[in-house]
Amino acid sequence: MTSRDVILARIRRATAAGPAGAEPPIPRDYLRVHGERTPAESADLLAANLAEYRAHVHRTTADDGLPALLARLLARRGARTVLVPAGLPPHWLADTAATQVPDRAGAGPHELDAVDSVVTGCALAVAETGTLVLDGGPAQGRRRITLIPDHHVCVVRVPDQVVDSVPQALERLDPTRPLTWISGPSATSDIELNRVEGVHGPRTLDVVLTAFPEPPTGPAPGPTAEHPHF
Repeated sequence: MTSRDVILARIRRATAAGPAGAEPPIPRDYLRVHGERTPAESADLLAANLAEYRAHVHRTTADDGLPALLARLLARRGARTVLVPAGLPPHWLADTAATQVPDRAGAGPHELDAVDSVVTGCALAVAETGTLVLDGGPAQGRRRITLIPDHHVCVVRVPDQVVDSVPQALERLDPTRPLTWISGPSATSDIELNRVEGVHGPRTLDVVLTAFPEPPTGPAPGPTAEHPHF
């Protein structure tokens, strides 16, 4: 009997108890969240964990402070061009002097790499892990536009887009959408543990926590020929 036969036999035994086609029950006896927090405390924890991952965290209000802050972040970076998802609220970039480049479905890696920065929203942010989750929604655009440019500015609405834990996030996310989980700027280490940033994503991540929620924009559209997720 080969190792393959042993593994397949174990799988058959593990799945044979239930009715045909039924999935075996999965125990959910782990902690859903580690402690109780107010919305403000959750935002503080998110900011602390993002900073631990070397992201730059900023706070403002969505209505009056956001456009000026985004303009400052892009100017500080020296960004001459900024990539704009199709559903990004227009007033977010009303104060920037950078040339706004609309995302095109046909834009390839070389074209996206030539853009200095990208500004997006997010689907959710997880406080306990310092993680941003993107799902290709209107203010986020395709996955590739947040992986190729060297500078990503991500706006998180507080408190409605902040959850405490990964289990809470999974309950609110659609698993059929293209989920991208981001914990800090792209980084890796070589065999001598020398940290190298920007290997497989943005070298610099700015996260803006807005103090008030934006008006709802409706459900995120699915992929289309004009606006595929990738």
